[in-house]
Order: sequence, then C-alpha cells, then structure tokens
Amino acid sequence: MSSRAAAPLLLSRAARPLFLLAILTGSFLLFLTQPMIARMALPRLGGAPAVWNSAMLVYQALLLGGYAYAHYISRLAPRRQAGLHLVLFALAALWLPIGVGDRVLPADAAPALWAPWLLLSSIGPLFFIVSAQAPLMQRWYALDPARGDPYPLYAASNLGSFAGLLSYPLLVEPVLTLDQQSLLWSAGYALLVLLVGLCALTIPAHVVEATPAADEGEAPTVRQILCWIALSAVPSGLMLSTTTHLTTDIVALPLLWVVPLGLYLLSFVIAFAARRRAADVFVTIGPFVLLIAGGFAFSGGSRSPFFTATLGLALLFTTAVALHSALYRARPSAGHLTSYYLAMALGGVLGGLFCALVAPAVFDWAYEHPLLILAAAWLVPQRRLLPWEVPLWATLSLIGLAFVLSFAADMKPWAWIDSTAALMMSIAISLTALLFIGRRGAFAACLAALMLSYGGWRTLEESRVADRTRSYFGVYTISTRSNPPSRLLTHGTTLHGVQNLTPGQETEPTSYYSRHSGIGHAMTSLGIFHGDHPKVGVVGLGTGTLSCYAQPGQEWRFFEIDPAIVAIARDPRRFSFLSRCAPGAKVVLGDARLSLARAAPGSLDMLAIDAFSSDAVPMHLLTREALAVYRRALAPTGLLLIHISNRYLDLEPVLAAAAKRDGWYGRVYDYVPSGEEQGRNVTMSVWVALAPDPDTILTLQIASGEDAHQWRPLIARNGFEGWSDDHASILPLLEDWSNWVPDVIRDMP
Repeated sequence: MSSRAAAPLLLSRAARPLFLLAILTGSFLLFLTQPMIARMALPRLGGAPAVWNSAMLVYQALLLGGYAYAHYISRLAPRRQAGLHLVLFALAALWLPIGVGDRVLPADAAPALWAPWLLLSSIGPLFFIVSAQAPLMQRWYALDPARGDPYPLYAASNLGSFAGLLSYPLLVEPVLTLDQQSLLWSAGYALLVLLVGLCALTIPAHVVEATPAADEGEAPTVRQILCWIALSAVPSGLMLSTTTHLTTDIVALPLLWVVPLGLYLLSFVIAFAARRRAADVFVTIGPFVLLIAGGFAFSGGSRSPFFTATLGLALLFTTAVALHSALYRARPSAGHLTSYYLAMALGGVLGGLFCALVAPAVFDWAYEHPLLILAAAWLVPQRRLLPWEVPLWATLSLIGLAFVLSFAADMKPWAWIDSTAALMMSIAISLTALLFIGRRGAFAACLAALMLSYGGWRTLEESRVADRTRSYFGVYTISTRSNPPSRLLTHGTTLHGVQNLTPGQETEPTSYYSRHSGIGHAMTSLGIFHGDHPKVGVVGLGTGTLSCYAQPGQEWRFFEIDPAIVAIARDPRRFSFLSRCAPGAKVVLGDARLSLARAAPGSLDMLAIDAFSSDAVPMHLLTREALAVYRRALAPTGLLLIHISNRYLDLEPVLAAAAKRDGWYGRVYDYVPSGEEQGRNVTMSVWVALAPDPDTILTLQIASGEDAHQWRPLIARNGFEGWSDDHASILPLLEDWSNWVPDVIRDMP
C-alpha cells in the first residue's frame, strides 16, 4: 500500500478520537470566550444590567445562528461542506487576535443598543463559526454508519464547554493578562482549524462528492420539534432563574453564577452518554427531587442559605439531567441531526429570553423560578407509583384540598394553626403529590400547592399590597418595622438602607453611614479640607442616606446605575433623606466609572465609592485604571472613600497594592457600633480613605478626634499586585472558608 493511500486509512481509523478532540476544542473555546470577552468589555460598557442582558442575547443569537448554519450546509455534498467551512474559518480569522478593541461607549449612546453592536463587530464571526462545531462535526462523523451513534459526541461537547467555563476563573484569569488570554485563544483557534481539516479528510470516499439523500429517515413532525424546543427551553430558563434565585434571595457568594451554568452543562454529559445507567437513575428520582426541593421555591432561605442553595442546585441538576435524557430519547435519525440541534438551540434562546427580558418586565418578583419548576414537573418523565387509577372527581377533590391546606399553612388564618400544624399540612400535601406521580397535571398542581404552603401565598400577597419594584438588578421591597420604628429597603434578602421613623431621627445617618463610621468622620471634616463650598461625589445612591451630611453651600452629585433606585430615593413617601437633606443634589444615571471619566479634571473635593450591593463586587470600579479615573476627577487635595465591607472577600489588599504602586496615601477605619447604636439601625462597616496628598490623610485623622487611632494603615498581601483592567482575579481575596458555612456546622467540635 502506498503512503498516499495509507494516510486517509490511518485518519479513518483515528476518526473517533479525532472528532472527539475537535468537538472538545471547539466547545472549550466557545465557553472560554464568554467570560473572557465579558471581562474585556466591562470597563468599556460599564455594569448596566441592560448591557449584560443584551450581551447574553448576542451570545445566544450567535449560537442559534451557528446551529442554523450547520443545518443549512449539511444539505451540500460533504466536500463542499468542508471547503465552505474552512473558507469561513479563514475569513473569521481576520478578527484575530480576539478582543473588543479600544472603542468606548459614547456619552449619548444607549448601552443596551451599543453593546450588541460592539460585541457583534468584535467577536461575531469568530463566535459564529466556532459555535457550529458541535452539530457539524457530529454530522460529518455520522456519514460513516460503521462509526456508530454520533449523539454521545454531544456529551463530549458539553464536557469541553464545562472545562472552558471553569478554567477561566480558576486558571486563565488568575495567571494571564488579557493580551495573553487573547493570544492563548488565538492559538486554540489555529488548533481547531487544523483538527477540522483532519476531520474533513476522514469523510468516506464514497460519499465525499455525494449530495445527501432526500430521504434520511422519517422527517420529524411538528409535535416532535415542539417537544425538542420545550425540553430545551425549561432547563435553560431554570439555569438562569436558579442563578438569580441563589445570588439575590439566598447568598451573594462570588463566582456562584458559575455553579448553575456548570451543572447545566454537566447534565448534557450524563444525559447524552452512551451508557444509560446514570441518566436512568436521575430520571427515576426526578419527580421526588422536584417535590422535596421544588417546594422551597418561594422560600428566601436566608436563615439556612447553604442548605437552601444546595437544594436549589440539586433540583437544577437532577431536573436538567431528566429533561435532557428525555430529549436524548426523542432524538431523530442521524440524517436529521442538525435540525434536532437547531431546535435545541432555539429552545435555549427562548428560555433565556423568558428569564432575561420577559420576566423582569412582567413580574414584580422572581416568579419565573417557580413557574419553570412547575413546567419541569409537567415535562419530566414519570412512572406511576400506584397500580390503580384515581377517579377524576377524587383527583379534583384532593387537589382542591391541597390548595386549602397550603393557604392555611402559609397564612395561618386561624389561631389554632401553629408552626407544627402548618408543617403537618405541608406533609399532607406532599403525600397527596406522591399519589399522583405518573399523572403529570395532577402532580404539577400538588407541587404548586406545596410551593404556596412555604411562603408562596405571602409572596403573592406582597405583590398585591407591598411596595415592591423590580429592575434588571433584582427585586426591591420597601417595608416597615416597629422596633425601632423604621423603614427598610431590601434587595432580595439583603438590606440596602434604613430610615428611622422616630420623630427627630428621620435624617440621622444609619446602617454603614453613621457619624462614628469612617465615612461619617470624613463627611463631617469636609469644612476643614475645603471650606464652605466643597464638591462631593457619591457612587451608589441607595436610599440617599449620605445626603444627610450635606451642608448649605456644598455641591453634591450622586452616580447611580439603576433608575429604579433613583425613583425610590427621590420619593419622600418612601425615603425622605434626599428630599429633606439635599433636594438640589444632581443624580447622574449610568455606570459611575464611565460618567466620572467624562467629568472635568479636579471637579470633586471628595468622592465616596459605595457600589457594593448584595456583596457583589464591581471589579471594574477597583482596578488601577478606575483609581486613575477617580484621581483625575479629584482635586489635588481631594479625598477618596471606598466602602469595602464584604462577607466573602478581603478587598483591602486591592487598595493596599494600589496605594503602594501608584502613590496613594491611605488608612482603614473598621467600625463596630455599640449596642445602643445597633438599636438605632447602625451596622458595622469598613471604609478605606485614599488621597494623593499625605496631608489630607493626616488632617482626616486629626479631625476624627478621639477616634483618630482607629484609622489604621492598609495591610498588603504578599505577592498580590492588585487589580487592573488587564489582569484581575478574586480568588486570592476569598475569606476563610468557615465564613461560607452555616454556624451549626462551623461550631461543631
């Protein structure tokens, strides 16, 4: 045999590992792209929620476009498919090295419209062509029937996606600069092109010029296509709703958003595996997990956040595996493989649209989460536990009784219903649901009753009577309490501001902003620094508490990203800090860093950065470049105050590194209120003061009087060089793991 003839034979024998490697590489690059480009674009686009929702829709639209392209070219002869695909790879390479360029959001541009254009023009061709890898490579693999079922290769695709997703925060971001990340991705792209070319050489000779037959198995019906879309849309939406539920209503843990997406990808690995034992186990336990964990869909979980978070993640993973297993069983013949994946991509987009755009516009609470759980209960495969049929009248009666019990358990309308009685009612509802496993409608109805028994009725009542607002940032609820009399603003389960309602105390700064805190000492020292007419900027409006430090003759500007917060703070019927203390203060809407970059140099005498809502860290506001923006906006003797209170991250080394590197002078103020102050809604806080002039810091310490000794030096961390737009990671800053677990576990001997 000649060497010329041996090469294709050798490639043919290596087809399976070759296709596996090509699919793994493409999926790895695809899911490495998403966090990497988000990281690159953050300083240019800002953190507006509309921007990131638009960006996610761009990713999903490009993925759908890639799958549609794979479906279309599969109608061509294999040789033409390969030629066209490699030509498009070469054209897309003109956008290498991958990145977003130097374009910055114009002052008069709408971020939600400008962001898609930026992303499409920066990475559109690359993302589009790489996204076509999984379905197209499987189609080529299936051209030789002797190779076997191509669908298990989709498990390899999602394994590559999972690896790409996790490798960015754990390996790539902590080690490489953005330029190095771009070069790494470009090298991976070159490897992918090589692998695709080799895969094309394995196409059997007898089909390489053949046009695909019109009849490649029975064509899918409309019902089948709708089934594929539904089985794809519900897990996609549930992944996004679980992320929102965990990060706003349970625990705002850094990097937590990675976990639901990672579990979602892993569900495909199990559901599409050639060996079915693991998938069958998840299908069997699916209804029971839905019943156990889904019942807490309306529960905030703030008292036991990690238990509730674990239940939510277990629910997502089990349900996704069960639904994707049903999707695998409903797969068509290999001849219709690309249309199958196109329907799956469409379902993923619909699930994302529902959670990202429709739900925030329609609901005032995260109702999409329980609705998607109920949709999963309707779709998940079920086997009847009872051998007999329950009559319709008995079914309807039991469901009606379940809803009555759920109302009684949650609202407790009668005096004899206590916590024990409510628990027994919820157990009775659960047992009723067990009777209906295998009857999807009745089972879903009983699950709905169980959800309502654990906070559901109260949540619905709050939607009717409470002052609640939803924006792309989350759900804001305004409530009151009697001891002490006060009004509260909460975001999910996180407190965002408090106003005392006791006569004479309405304008007293509360929470993190008390007069004895670091920001309190700085604000009361303004006259010493800059006389009677200082110019003050505050990043993060909240309830407007800081405005009550304003004095006549001072000029105040607030920088706020969320219009919903501006409406709340400006309404004196909700919170009267702003209307009473600084009614003339200017509010600049938009991302603070971008707004400050457009401000005149030296236009502020003091700037307070307080943009850390729900423990989420806007990294782009603490990088070296961001601090340079603040320095430019400050007067030479200006003072920068940064709020770094955080349960999960030690942010002090970020600012310590910046102070050492760029010539800032700084001090930290750790404040713990007394019992009396806590009774007036004062909380602990950590503030960092930075200034380009050492005399400014010295003056601040002197002005703090007897509390001057509490201004301590910044503590750096060995080997940590701070954050920049080009290189930043939160992993070195994670606090001790014991802060992440419930007290009952941490206190064990």
